[in-house]
Amino acid sequence: MTDLTRLTLTEARDGLKAKRFSATELTQAHIAAVEKGRALNAYVLETPEHALKQAAASDENLAKGEARPLEGLPLGIKDLFATEGVRTTACSKILGNFVPPYESTVSSQLWRDGAVMLGKLNNDEFAMGSSNETSAFGSVVNPWRRKGSNVGAGQGGAVEGNHLVPGGSSGGSAAAVAADLCLAATATDTGGSIRQPAAFTGTVGIKPTYGRCSRWGIVAFASSLDQAGPIGKTVRDCAAMLRSMAGHDPKDTTSVDAPVPDYEYAVGRSVKGRRIGIPREYRLEGLNPEIDALWQKGIDWLKAAGAEIVEISLPHTKYALPAYYIVAPAEASSNLARYDGVRYGLREQGRDIVEMYEKTRAAGFGPEVKRRIMIGTYVLSAGYYDAYYLRAQKVRTLIKRDFETVYADGIDAVLTPATPSAAFGIGEKGSADPVEMYLNDIFTVTVNMAGLPGIAVPAGVDGQGLPLGLQLIGRPFDEETLFSLGEVIEQAAGRFPVAERWWG
Repeated sequence: MTDLTRLTLTEARDGLKAKRFSATELTQAHIAAVEKGRALNAYVLETPEHALKQAAASDENLAKGEARPLEGLPLGIKDLFATEGVRTTACSKILGNFVPPYESTVSSQLWRDGAVMLGKLNNDEFAMGSSNETSAFGSVVNPWRRKGSNVGAGQGGAVEGNHLVPGGSSGGSAAAVAADLCLAATATDTGGSIRQPAAFTGTVGIKPTYGRCSRWGIVAFASSLDQAGPIGKTVRDCAAMLRSMAGHDPKDTTSVDAPVPDYEYAVGRSVKGRRIGIPREYRLEGLNPEIDALWQKGIDWLKAAGAEIVEISLPHTKYALPAYYIVAPAEASSNLARYDGVRYGLREQGRDIVEMYEKTRAAGFGPEVKRRIMIGTYVLSAGYYDAYYLRAQKVRTLIKRDFETVYADGIDAVLTPATPSAAFGIGEKGSADPVEMYLNDIFTVTVNMAGLPGIAVPAGVDGQGLPLGLQLIGRPFDEETLFSLGEVIEQAAGRFPVAERWWG
């Protein structure tokens, strides 16, 4: 029998409808894969009994010919999404063993459409990180290995050798999809946290337009930047996932009341005549030659498909990263003020309430979260609000205006690299200089600052045999064009599955 975990989401959907296997068989195969893949640390909580119960219900629907859009398809859920009756921690000690009495809107829509939950996926603590090294549950391991690497699973499933990060903050989601530990996964993107890990793992990830997916029930990092989206094995898989995840939610005032297209119709659609912008500001001094060559390949592929290539200018791009690292920490310091040990999660005892707050937050938050809270509190403080936060918001407006100008000139999408490098080793960056880690987001943060949709598609490998991705940035609420263009790159480059399952 075919290894069911090797299937893409849409292949599995078609197989279920054709009765080549059952939802229970498909789910059991993935549960076994999750158990074998524990060395990757992609899951922080496995829910096999819950999954089998959902699969059994799906088999009943399939038997009656009443299949819903995602009927019987096993998914992983990032631990930032509240799941009713299932522990949700945002991978932070401060939330302890918090079990939400409610379901996030995005995950509830997946269950409405018949999906199966395999468990909760690891992420950087409160989504603050670019490598999935800040999680209270430990680092996630990228299933990819450098050429000639000795990395492997040793005694007791422990990973040994010079292993790689999967990117962050949605590293668990990307690693699980790349390692076939789920068909697809939910993720969130505040400054590149869907697109960067997708690029590092040879998977596809789309950050939709701000407001396309509800944020209700997602643990907040930076409310004006956060957006949910899927990571999948293919462009088509992400299109199928986004159709279920997207939609208006009256519980979220930033959710846009607009119809959700059937995104799959856009996959395979002709891109002839589409005008693709190539921003000169993204040609950074010292850009990795392999990244530059890949970018040129992407230009050639789109041109061969009939698209018109136009050089454009986005003059305020160079200010995006510093402005982002003012806005995001400021919003984080406000959002994380609620974690005080009073109502839920961790509580450290103190002589009075102030000492309880101090001890709880000191014990509950990791170093990166503390760093961002302190930066955010500083830039919002009296005397610095105008100098930093207000100025960063003005820069944000200028970044948004840059994109509006090029789109008004008839540009349909913008093509850039997704990351400045391939995946790096765990512990290689950020320990001495956090700014080095922040630079991983240099190609992605503009999209969040402007509230635009962006997709990362694997497009090649570097000299060490590691995947590299290209990014397409679209007009607001025009994810369909990104799926059409992304599929052109996917067809030209081919898919990039992990060659060897060394972990189990």
